[in-house]
Amino acid sequence: MLQINELEFTAWGRKFFDHATVAIPPGAKVGLVGRNGVGKSTLFKLIKGELHPGGGEITLPRTARMATVDQEHPATPVSLVDTILAADVERHSLMAELETAEPERLGEIYGRLIDIDADRAPSRAAEILSGLGFSTEDLTRAMAEFSGGWRMRVALAAALFAEPDVLLLDEPTNYLDLEGALWLEARLKKYPHTAIIISHDRELLNNSVDAILHVRDGKLDYYTGGYDDFERMRAEKQRLAAAGKVKQEAERAHLQAFVDRFRAKASKAAQAQSRMKRLAKLQPITTTIEERVAPFTIPSPKRALAPPLVRLEEASVGYDNHPILRKLNLRLDIDDRIGLLGVNGAGKSTFAKMIAGALPIMHGEMHRDKRMQVGWFHQHQIEALDPSDTPMEIIRRALVESSEAQRRSKLSQFGINFDKQETTVANLSGGERARLLLNLVAMSAPHLLILDEPTNHLDIDSRRMLLDALNDYEGAVILITHDRSLMEMVADRLWLAADGGVKPFEGDMDDYAKFVLDRAKQVGRAPTQVKREKDAPAKAVPNPAMAGPLKRKLEAAESTLARCTAQLAELDHALADPTLYTRDALKARELADRREKSKGRLDKAEAEWVAAAEAYDAAIGA
Repeated sequence: MLQINELEFTAWGRKFFDHATVAIPPGAKVGLVGRNGVGKSTLFKLIKGELHPGGGEITLPRTARMATVDQEHPATPVSLVDTILAADVERHSLMAELETAEPERLGEIYGRLIDIDADRAPSRAAEILSGLGFSTEDLTRAMAEFSGGWRMRVALAAALFAEPDVLLLDEPTNYLDLEGALWLEARLKKYPHTAIIISHDRELLNNSVDAILHVRDGKLDYYTGGYDDFERMRAEKQRLAAAGKVKQEAERAHLQAFVDRFRAKASKAAQAQSRMKRLAKLQPITTTIEERVAPFTIPSPKRALAPPLVRLEEASVGYDNHPILRKLNLRLDIDDRIGLLGVNGAGKSTFAKMIAGALPIMHGEMHRDKRMQVGWFHQHQIEALDPSDTPMEIIRRALVESSEAQRRSKLSQFGINFDKQETTVANLSGGERARLLLNLVAMSAPHLLILDEPTNHLDIDSRRMLLDALNDYEGAVILITHDRSLMEMVADRLWLAADGGVKPFEGDMDDYAKFVLDRAKQVGRAPTQVKREKDAPAKAVPNPAMAGPLKRKLEAAESTLARCTAQLAELDHALADPTLYTRDALKARELADRREKSKGRLDKAEAEWVAAAEAYDAAIGA
């Protein structure tokens, strides 16, 4: 259990926690929520011991293992899969010790490896990496070959593979695409230990956690259930507090009236004194005053254009004469709300650049209304901001003809308050920068909005405001986001970037989530099995005449697999006997060699059984 008692912490001129107390039970999956800047990441640092509380204490069981994902994994020459396998420190050290261990120690090592299911580790690592977007070919690549964003995914994969007793994740979906976010959502739901996740992703908080820890006014409030449950319970708590306050004020007024009327009368002095004591004991009931969240301003186009806005005919687009997307045949109309799906690297950003007019097509035709105005938001804009610039300087360049008062008014509408308007970009939060750029992009009332991960730095309330603004906007939208809730509420059509093209996806987000998870399960096998299946022949068409022989072959493969499994289990049982190594060291070595060969035969039998099962299913049309 993670126990926080009377926690106090003050830093940088403000108080983050004021006698905050909470107990998180073992195995709980907890969403840590609160407005930007309230202290969520600070709480993580306190739990990890990187910061020290000014009062109170944070306690964990002494044997508890903790892991977090603070930074990208180093660029080393070690392969991707070996990097992940090394994250399980116990397995890694046991495997290394096997090479030099004394005979009497081997039994203990083998026994422990069996206990922790060490043989399944490569398969488990491959499944996690596949779910986070890595290909089979990536498994053997050196870490130094991956970019910083992908090494952040490696750090997340390593933490999930190690399965610590307490897993701390700070906005894990911010560096994932939608596919990775969908997979992580399902994975966290099944996580076997305690996990605390800072997130503004409503779907993740509804589907993956069983409690919400709310940070507000220096306190920690624990609510069971997902985010929707938290909102309902919190609203009810506020309603009861407001009703209690009204009732208390009425009682206070009644008691005060009695005291004022009878305090001077000797016959009523005792009763007046009693009511004065009751008045003194009445603790004021405080009600929460919600901070105002500035809305987003997305004006609709003043004049509609004739449809379609864009029509693509056999179009190809790419870089340096190398096409990324080919044979695009699509049409975008004035009221379309397109959700663009696809894994990282499938060409979503390339497609967005082409539609925005920033990347010319290489072949085919693109018919695009010359009068069409496009508002294009992408993450690189935030990164490209000059840290010494200020919101006022930025808005002056955007509104050259406006007065200073009009510019300040416009920034206030964007949610940039007066005291932040002359602040440098370096001192703005990520959410404030995103707000500024999103509103600037939409300020010209474009006919088409292209939004590439617009919610990365926005809290849940700001995301809701963006959703409302997009639903009120009357132009076309192309949305690329890992925020499933935003995708579901904005997009009315889905396009999928895959296999060098972009095509309509038949189905809704639930269908796509199932598609993503099924694909991860298929790919997520042991690296040796994945490689073996790579060159396997394509599935045969249904052939009932072959069903009988193939069924017999499948039964034979099942029998072989069962025999190999039993042999391996028998050897594992023998090797787990610690007395074997002192009683007969030579036999122990012989058994260890036999186990290695038996494991190889089992892997081969598994692959043959999979191939036989697929062939039989294909023959009967299953």
